[in-house]
Amino acid sequence: MFSFFKKNNPASAPVVPTGDAAGKPGRSEASTPAGSAAPLGVRQGWIARLKAGLGKTAAGISAVFGGARIDEALFEDLESALLMADTGVAATEYLLKELRRRSKESKAETPEQLRRLLVDCLGALLAPLEKPLRLGPNVPTVIMVAGVNGAGKTTSIGKLTHRLADEGATVLLAAADTFRAAAREQLTVWAERNTVEIVSQEGGDPSAVSYDAVCAGKARKKDVVLIDTAGRLPTQLHLMEELKKMKRVVQKAGDACALGACPHEVLLVIDGNTGQNALAQVRAFDDALGLTGLIITKLDGTAKGGVLAAIARERPVPVYFIGVGERLEELETFNAQEFAQALLQ
Repeated sequence: MFSFFKKNNPASAPVVPTGDAAGKPGRSEASTPAGSAAPLGVRQGWIARLKAGLGKTAAGISAVFGGARIDEALFEDLESALLMADTGVAATEYLLKELRRRSKESKAETPEQLRRLLVDCLGALLAPLEKPLRLGPNVPTVIMVAGVNGAGKTTSIGKLTHRLADEGATVLLAAADTFRAAAREQLTVWAERNTVEIVSQEGGDPSAVSYDAVCAGKARKKDVVLIDTAGRLPTQLHLMEELKKMKRVVQKAGDACALGACPHEVLLVIDGNTGQNALAQVRAFDDALGLTGLIITKLDGTAKGGVLAAIARERPVPVYFIGVGERLEELETFNAQEFAQALLQ
């Protein structure tokens, strides 16, 4: 397993940027893995909480396989159950087509065999989303975090800071969410809980705060700079333009500090309860910022979880972490097969 944070020799593990022919920024691959799973016992406990969180949706899908035979009615019921789980039309059609193919090839005879095949189909669909967050080789690694109000963005930053600091990484927080009342105070609380430094300005310009934080991170030799941006809806065009400006300013700060292409990571925090709206958010923020990763929050209680299949099918941005509760420790690395089993338990 990967250690959550290690310092590597930059010369032996260079950054390898990827992109498409149209010149759209690719998903960057930095040198140091920063997303290992928890120890086995802790991981098993977390998986149990994930299963409990997705239990309502899982029960709805599992009921489809309660009959005695495989027939067309089963596939129709499964289609409805997947759509109800927020899997989306494109991903549902893909899963049903793939399931029919595998069922025929394996000569599945019982609904339970079909359910196990569906777990494999979903795991394969989600596999491209399974990728660790990597730190380095530039120091600090600059991570910009976006998300709509209420998604759990600032809380997720606090949890991620806890994971980084717990593994020995030095972290500097940037309170660039100057749009929301009390956001700076909320991030300050997280900084104090994690015993890390914070750059903030009361009523300051978010781009200026971001620039100062990058430069301060370099001067203070921090391993990571985490920038908390203002929560906003993709439909708030003037605020999305401000977010683009923040990224441009962070790029300028990276150039001034010789940190390479900054920000090194652009993460979007998504509320797992928002269904297909989450996919719309991924599209909008990816088009605006060029996302490198996602954090899925609130996968407990009423979360349906099928939206990850929709994201994998239509906009496969890696899922670095998923969260199932409010505690600092309840942010874990994403594993496609584990998630498929929890959703189709």
